[in-house]
Amino acid sequence: VGESGSGKSVTALSIMRVIPSPPGHIVGGQVLLEGEDLLQVDDVEMQQLRGAKIAMVLQDPMTALNPVFDIEDQVGEPLKVHKEMSGQGLKDKVVEMLRKVRIPAPELRMLDYPHQLSGGMRQRVVGAIGISCEPLVLIADEPTTSLDATIQAQYLRLLRDLQDDTGCAIIFITHDFGIVATRCDRVAVMYAGKIVEQGDVRQIFNNPSHPYT
Repeated sequence: VGESGSGKSVTALSIMRVIPSPPGHIVGGQVLLEGEDLLQVDDVEMQQLRGAKIAMVLQDPMTALNPVFDIEDQVGEPLKVHKEMSGQGLKDKVVEMLRKVRIPAPELRMLDYPHQLSGGMRQRVVGAIGISCEPLVLIADEPTTSLDATIQAQYLRLLRDLQDDTGCAIIFITHDFGIVATRCDRVAVMYAGKIVEQGDVRQIFNNPSHPYT
């Protein structure tokens, strides 16, 4: 959590090793996944890990989705690349993923393009792409900002269900302390590009020690 510009998304992009360089540059630290430092692996290995073992649901589904490819292509891409799926098996898996994120009539919707879907549906499609290869870690960057309250609650329940099903860890970036209180186990508070306080949720709510928190 933290205000706009505090460094939440930049931190997440650094974990994924997709920070634009220049001007961005990772100056220190480690990103450990199953004991391996992601900052030390080469670009080819990182491409194999990204999407397969660590995935990200981007903040704005309209810019995260490509307007010239249909939904089937976009949800299917990580499955082609990482699972080497094709043909009817790939189609069936895309339908399964869309059904998992509660998209109605997925067999028809997967033929649509992003502009034909509502904001809430686009957000779910981005979620389907993120979870398609069952990553160990899913980074969700403010995934509920463009959703109304009812859809937001459904989407949060969906993420919890997916976590229960697959056992993946979720890093949730948000402005919303209500979400933190009800959905998260640990919280890190960011201010001016640094984590100024972190701990379990109950401790941070009951006994915040940094003035910004």
